[in-house]
Order: sequence, then C-alpha cells, then structure tokens
Amino acid sequence: MDQILEYLKKHGERLDEEIAKGAGLPLSETRLYLAELESSGKVVTYHSTRFLEGQKIDGIHCRLSGITPKAAPGRKAKASQIN
Repeated sequence: MDQILEYLKKHGERLDEEIAKGAGLPLSETRLYLAELESSGKVVTYHSTRFLEGQKIDGIHCRLSGITPKAAPGRKAKASQIN
C-alpha cells in the first residue's frame, strides 16, 4: 500500500489502471489496496466512465485525502461587486 501512496503523492489524482502500472502491481491487487486505503480515510475515490474512440472505459479515480487539486490555468472570473 505504501507504493500506492507514494505514487499518488508524486503524480496526484490518477485512474486505478495508471496507479497499477506505475506501482508495478496487478490491477486486482491495486483495487483491493485502494478499498482498504479508502476505508481508512487516506485516499478518496470515485467511479468514472470515459469514452475514448468509441470505447467505454470504466475506472476508479483516486487522490490523497485532504489534498485539493490546483486551479486550472487561464483567466479567472472577476468578482462581482454589489453597489
């Protein structure tokens, strides 16, 4: 499980398939470890469905608990002023 936590610290939010490849673990074992980490509160997960070139890809997105992703680059909305 330490391999998964280190991978997420280094790379941020990732799909379970990417974590398995990066940590060098089988996908089934990675999913078991992610379930344990989620129940202990160390990792936040949610199910995701993507369509790439007409193929449906189901996966689990994971990120470390308590870490908010960085804001997207680009123009920011102006704050509205109340007169």
